Amino acid sequence: MLGRAANGVYWMARYLERAENTARLIDVGFHMALTRGNKDSQEEEWRSVLVTTGQDEGYLEKYSGFEASQVFNYILRDRDNPGSVMQMIENARTNARVVRTSITNEVWEATNEAWMILRDLLARPVKESSLGAVLSEIRKQAMLVRGAVDGSMLRNEVFNFARIGTFVERADNTARILDVKYYVLLPSVAWVGSNLDNVQWDMLLRSVAGDRAYSWLNAGSMDPRGIASFLILDGRFPRSLVFSYDKIRSNMAGLAKQYGHETQAHELVRDMGARLHALSVEEIFETGLHEFLQEFISATIRLGSAIAADYRFID
Repeated sequence: MLGRAANGVYWMARYLERAENTARLIDVGFHMALTRGNKDSQEEEWRSVLVTTGQDEGYLEKYSGFEASQVFNYILRDRDNPGSVMQMIENARTNARVVRTSITNEVWEATNEAWMILRDLLARPVKESSLGAVLSEIRKQAMLVRGAVDGSMLRNEVFNFARIGTFVERADNTARILDVKYYVLLPSVAWVGSNLDNVQWDMLLRSVAGDRAYSWLNAGSMDPRGIASFLILDGRFPRSLVFSYDKIRSNMAGLAKQYGHETQAHELVRDMGARLHALSVEEIFETGLHEFLQEFISATIRLGSAIAADYRFID
């Protein structure tokens, strides 16, 4: 198992999670841009989407401005963009095909169908009028594959590697979105607490599918500390940092039990999980939200590298 199959399911899960997260981010960028009154502010919103996905450098090598359809088509389907959503889906399918004997028919069929549907959907440039439907389909297809994994696979090492890939990717994504909110999306400290700031916090929650859950828990109050606490420390929310690390730790423990030993990655997961559970939101803001998130992102990157090294994964 420790070889091609483990590598395949791990990267299949990571690419699918990344595709869904990217679609959510584009959707939020689009709606945030609509709240801005001038072209420069709208383009700044689209630049922030590129920064969050780490695609700004590649984009600027090809384009000079940040016109909406140009940006979202680059992220969704540009052949010159190795990080496009279409490339992620193709990579997920390629990995699933390599490990077809290690996954269920339901997982393979869901992944292959997602690739076929999105290939046809992204065969031509996406217009603003159809962007919402396209993004909804990307999210839907990624969730269908994840549902097939949860509903049909044995709880063995294959399942554990798929879940680890999902939650490593998810933890990284949530931290990056929260960090960019503070340092790219908000145009000025003077906007803190304004109607624009509240709209952006609401859109941030929407980007991680947390707006409804946060509203239930907090009666709709848009409090920055409360939102940061929700996205970082609330173990009930499936996209929070602490929830993601709890799931990684659980599935890593399953691997250790099965193989009879731990690796460097187990120690990294345990250390970060313990730190998250010991922190309060007041301590995070006291030391600096940006500094905390940058440290977390670096730790998650190290974790991904350790997993790849420990289990000889190749992206």
